[in-house]
Amino acid sequence: MPRTLHLALHPYGVGGPGQHGLWKDPRVAKNSSIDIDYYIRLAQAAEHALFDALFIVDSQFINATYPAHYLNRLEPLTLLSAVATHTRHIGLVGTASSTYNSPFNLARRFASLDHISGGRAGWNVVTSFDTGTSKNFGLDEHLDYTTRYGRALEFVQVARGLWDSYEDDAFPADVARGVFLDPAKLHALDHVGEHFKVAGPLNLSRSPQGQPVIFQAGVSEEGRDLAAQVAEGIYAPGGTLEQAQEYYADIKRRTAAYGRDPEHIKIFIHGGPVVASTDEKARLREREIFDEDNDFDRNLALLGRSFGAYDFSVHDLDAPFPDVAHLAEKGGRTGAAQLIERARKENMTLRQVAEAVNQFRQSPFVGAPDTVADTIERWFRADTLDGINLAFRTEEELEYFVDGVVPILQKRGLFRTEYASDTLRGNLGLPVPANRHTREPQLVDD
Repeated sequence: MPRTLHLALHPYGVGGPGQHGLWKDPRVAKNSSIDIDYYIRLAQAAEHALFDALFIVDSQFINATYPAHYLNRLEPLTLLSAVATHTRHIGLVGTASSTYNSPFNLARRFASLDHISGGRAGWNVVTSFDTGTSKNFGLDEHLDYTTRYGRALEFVQVARGLWDSYEDDAFPADVARGVFLDPAKLHALDHVGEHFKVAGPLNLSRSPQGQPVIFQAGVSEEGRDLAAQVAEGIYAPGGTLEQAQEYYADIKRRTAAYGRDPEHIKIFIHGGPVVASTDEKARLREREIFDEDNDFDRNLALLGRSFGAYDFSVHDLDAPFPDVAHLAEKGGRTGAAQLIERARKENMTLRQVAEAVNQFRQSPFVGAPDTVADTIERWFRADTLDGINLAFRTEEELEYFVDGVVPILQKRGLFRTEYASDTLRGNLGLPVPANRHTREPQLVDD
């Protein structure tokens, strides 16, 4: 079958990183990040446009400098369970930390969402780079990189084992024979590993898609390797076309090296399209958005997230970039290391680093509908992505993309004209995982 594009929607609410001024927009309700009706409307609009998934990000630490959406937002699985009852086809992907959760509880919660939605759940596995999170869970120190990623791999393995607790025909529910459960089809896990000891079994059967779809956002070496081992969907950093090509090829190569089919891992890049009636108007609006959000104090605080929510305001802005390398190991190590290296090579001040990180960068997905569709097609055919995780500032901008760009993509045969399946796996073209206790593998649903 020919490759087709996948689209996901990532709601902003009142504005996350890089959208500090969004909450001031009169079109944005000031309570949208905690308004379930807002998420239901967006999910239904995305489903009407045949999107693959609604994607909800999360973190479990804040301070007063964090973006507006982070300060006051709903817990992802609770949110998605509510959305599930108002939608039928769109996938529901929630972010949850493998560092600050237990496998049994999280496996049960995602399996519950999978049943509530009829097989549309996905789990975005994160290891949490906000170092302050540790203190919300009774720990004095945040775990280091190696430990966090080792724990993440084992966590996913345990969750998948728990999701296989019941074989698909474990419940005959035969009234005549008085048999509800076939006990031979129930399996304890009895896992004992480096990070977890979990007996099982899970008290919930498999859903129509077998198991929730595993997503991951791997950037570092450890992250890319984890993604290649366990991910079925990836949220990739994007960047230039050449950078996206390198990342795409690297992940597909690593996936094959682990004996997996590279087609069974779908790479989504972030996209924040700005669509207008003409290219010129769209570019003008893109610059206006940057100016609306470009607040130096907020940008300085955002820089601190990569270094464990470090407060850079205590330093002289015009002095050389401070020595904070020791803070990066337990935070966002890859990005932080790149910043430190650039500051060293270019002899940059703290002010220059903060400005460089937040300087205006043109997005490739900006222009009239035909222009945006042309760019998406070019990137898709250049093997930079399997899908785009789309973020729109307002509901009106989502509607404009859906009405203007999606029909062009459909006309060119790049995007579906109807859903292929009722499950997230089916729409992504992913196989249903065979239950480890069942001999015959299952086929992907049509």
